[in-house]
Amino acid sequence: MLNRAIIICLLGLFFLSGCQVQQTMDLDKEWQYYKARFVMQDGRVVDTGNNNISHSEGQGYGLLLAVRNNDRHAFDKIWHWSRQNLQVRKDSLFIWRRRPGVSLHEEDMNNASDGDIIIAWALLEASKKWQDEKYQQEALKILSDIKHTLILSWNGMEILLPGAVGFKHQHSIDINLSYWIFPAFTIFDIYDNDPVWEKLQNSGIKLLQQARFGRWQLPADWVKLQEDKTTRANKSKHFGYDAVRIPLYLIWGGNTDRAVLTPFSEYWLFYGSYTPAWIALNEQIMDAYGAGIGIRAIKHLTLLIQGQQTIVDFEKLSKQDYYQSTLLLLSKLCYRQLTN
Repeated sequence: MLNRAIIICLLGLFFLSGCQVQQTMDLDKEWQYYKARFVMQDGRVVDTGNNNISHSEGQGYGLLLAVRNNDRHAFDKIWHWSRQNLQVRKDSLFIWRRRPGVSLHEEDMNNASDGDIIIAWALLEASKKWQDEKYQQEALKILSDIKHTLILSWNGMEILLPGAVGFKHQHSIDINLSYWIFPAFTIFDIYDNDPVWEKLQNSGIKLLQQARFGRWQLPADWVKLQEDKTTRANKSKHFGYDAVRIPLYLIWGGNTDRAVLTPFSEYWLFYGSYTPAWIALNEQIMDAYGAGIGIRAIKHLTLLIQGQQTIVDFEKLSKQDYYQSTLLLLSKLCYRQLTN
């Protein structure tokens, strides 16, 4: 949670720039538009930029948007579909993907920890908002299996595996730092009262300080932790569609330390009005088409928090794909929470 001084500073910036808080007051209407485009009648959230698959991340974001917009009918539909179609493992975690027209026995039974975390976060918020303990009970089952299956100690830190299978090797671990969802960990700590959530908060910040690559010292979408305590960018070696969520989760979780956020703001400020969708961290190349509205929203939120920009340039939801539309609405949710 941001402290009072930061919130007062933010409100002062809005006043000086002539910004109106009403720029995010249309979030409820945008949720209706989002729901019509991406949430099917049965509660399936569709990733329109990825062959209309549905995944645990999308179901989690749908649940979070529904509870934050006080839409219990949509929440329960999304939750029901998620339980019936994704919560089909032997534990309480969710398989990461369901494809249209593909039977369950043909799908990968591995999970994605960010989807598990977002779903549990949304369930705990629903339990509080609608005073229904059954949501909390379901969330705590998920948290128990996250702790037993996905969290391990590595070089003196608590580490979150991206999934149950395929990421821990003999001498290294593959991680995705955008799966450290800081505001969720704060809520988990309240309901679960296990020190592991604070340890994950701390390891996330420490790893962000270690996993800085390239000219801008940015985290990669995927990072390899090695036994000798070194880190290296892994897979695409990009700061892109995954890692761009990191500053959003930092701000939402109240982690506004300049040392943590400055690399992001310096990178975005350098390119001025142009916002790359991704940049290669080991080469001087980047995306040439520009980022969508969701990435641009995270950029503006980060610059605002850093005091670099006094105009909140949150665009209205347009006919972009699921992911960009989701990042935009999440940024608006975060902004609204900070200013209410």
